[in-house]
Amino acid sequence: MAKKNVLGRGLGALIDVPEDQKDRQLLHSPSAVNEISMKNISVNPFQPRTSFDEETLNELVMSVQEHGIIQPITVRRAADNSYQLITGERRLKAAQKAGLKRIPAYVRQAGDDKMLELALVENIQREDLDAIEVAISYQRLIEEFSLTQERLGDRVGKKRATVANYLRLLNLPAEVQTAIKEKKISMGHARALAGIDDTEYQMEVFSKILSQDLSVRNVESLAKKARTTGEAEVPEADNSRSDYEDLREHLSHYFGATIEFKRNNKGHGHIVIPFKSDEDLQRIVSILDKPGK
Repeated sequence: MAKKNVLGRGLGALIDVPEDQKDRQLLHSPSAVNEISMKNISVNPFQPRTSFDEETLNELVMSVQEHGIIQPITVRRAADNSYQLITGERRLKAAQKAGLKRIPAYVRQAGDDKMLELALVENIQREDLDAIEVAISYQRLIEEFSLTQERLGDRVGKKRATVANYLRLLNLPAEVQTAIKEKKISMGHARALAGIDDTEYQMEVFSKILSQDLSVRNVESLAKKARTTGEAEVPEADNSRSDYEDLREHLSHYFGATIEFKRNNKGHGHIVIPFKSDEDLQRIVSILDKPGK
């Protein structure tokens, strides 16, 4: 059976020109999709994402081999016939692994500050970045473009307090930051730990989170006591927290999305897993399809 034509693959056939000249015949409308040679695209030096999960990347490669690139990447023109990636590095990597020669793309006009901002906002909206990557990206924007926390919040659509909470994570010990990146502790745990000034006690509480599965409420209580009295005992795990809260937080970390529970007084309800795009939906479906999960 013949494979279905996918977005972008038929554009090159409309104009019978040599392969190396096709990139010159771009459609300049911001909404136009162009096919650009893979060899003419360099990666975004402002990409805030520092790691890519190999398993999910390979799953995307298989999807690309079967269906092509569904959602175009976004690039800016760097020279006459070369381009720099703005957003879509996972799609670009998957297309390279799948052996594609050309890829559908939007061509934008963007300066260095806009490049970083677009890459950051796209990844945050897709929830692709871990909390430390978000914090580092916020710090880069503030330092490189002389932004206040409030102005940065306006540009990325976040409250100033949210920006401040992320930036505080960069003051945590390296071991704690690694645990955040590896999802061993939640953003809630990290925020509470950041509220403990004494590094030694901070690490003691961190160890208890891992060994005793302390709730965020436990850690917040410890941080508050440490601030008011200068000392606090680490309690056993708090079982008073709602089981639904714990489950929602666990599922949110597992799926990389903010899970919602809809439940009535009789206990009936449903679980909502939001997604940002077709690619994000494919990612969630691939998690559900994993054997043994």
